[in-house]
Amino acid sequence: MKAGVFRLLACATVIACGFFGAEAAAQTSSGQAEQAIALLKKAQEAARKTDYAGVFSYQDDGTMQSSRVTHLVDGTGERERLEVLDGRPREFIRHNETLHCLIPDKELVLVEQARTDRFPGLFLGDTGHIVNHYHFSLEPESSRVAGRECQVVDVHPRSPDRYGYRFCVDRETKLLVKAQTLDGDALVDEIAFTLLQVGESVSPEGLKSQWNFSDWKQVRVPVQQIDVGALGWRVHSPAGFQFANQISRPMKSGQSVKHLVLSDGLAVISVFIESYDGARASRNVTKGAARNGAINVYGTRIGDFWVTALGAVPVKTLQAVAEQTQYVAPAPAQSR
Repeated sequence: MKAGVFRLLACATVIACGFFGAEAAAQTSSGQAEQAIALLKKAQEAARKTDYAGVFSYQDDGTMQSSRVTHLVDGTGERERLEVLDGRPREFIRHNETLHCLIPDKELVLVEQARTDRFPGLFLGDTGHIVNHYHFSLEPESSRVAGRECQVVDVHPRSPDRYGYRFCVDRETKLLVKAQTLDGDALVDEIAFTLLQVGESVSPEGLKSQWNFSDWKQVRVPVQQIDVGALGWRVHSPAGFQFANQISRPMKSGQSVKHLVLSDGLAVISVFIESYDGARASRNVTKGAARNGAINVYGTRIGDFWVTALGAVPVKTLQAVAEQTQYVAPAPAQSR
């Protein structure tokens, strides 16, 4: 209400009506948030259980990359093939949680475990407290992406340590067809289908690679689950962020790097911890912030280690993660 109207509210009954109206508005807002979150959870489920094929484009900072994807569900689970259409040839062939990355110019296949938040998936980790950190709302008007009607979900951060999002969910299949990351009104990045088929029209032939890689060198990326807390690390997590993964993997230098994934359900921050000497030897490391497209990066030295935090979140958030992380060497185990 306008300030002038407030000055006229001398009657207690009118004030009471105002309170009831505010309460009703809050209930409406809360109900719409629940509907929006429920719709996004259906989109997450559709990404796993829907047969689809198409082409999608990813844009950030003036660059664009297109990929062709085929996703089918059969008696063995999920099968997916993703082909990068721009730049150096790359293919990703996934069966459930196992991912084969084909690098044709090196005749190399890397085998590793797959993450579950890749487009058109969107959630990673626990989403139970996500409403505490974002406002969710549904736009009344439909949008249209790749020739399909879709419902728009607006997601606004409750604090400046996160970006916002705008999602378009296909009204028929509930599949996510477009996702935008927003810094206020500014577009940070966008990924969207430009061509999409669903259901019985999707051919299993799309799962076959264009490359005969049976004789290529195959390398299984060794990954070890770790507990960084037990190793002496106290990693600063922004409010609402939790560990989605904690692993150690080797680098080309032969040394290992700890890779930690923090997520609030939507936003994802990766933290890499490696020896300072190893990081300096492999590349020029400089304390402070950098940017790679939509991804912000912040690196700093902590004792004998180099810590790098990166993600599609504001750089101040990454700076806090890196600068406030602490290391206390664990006490050596006592022999009996």
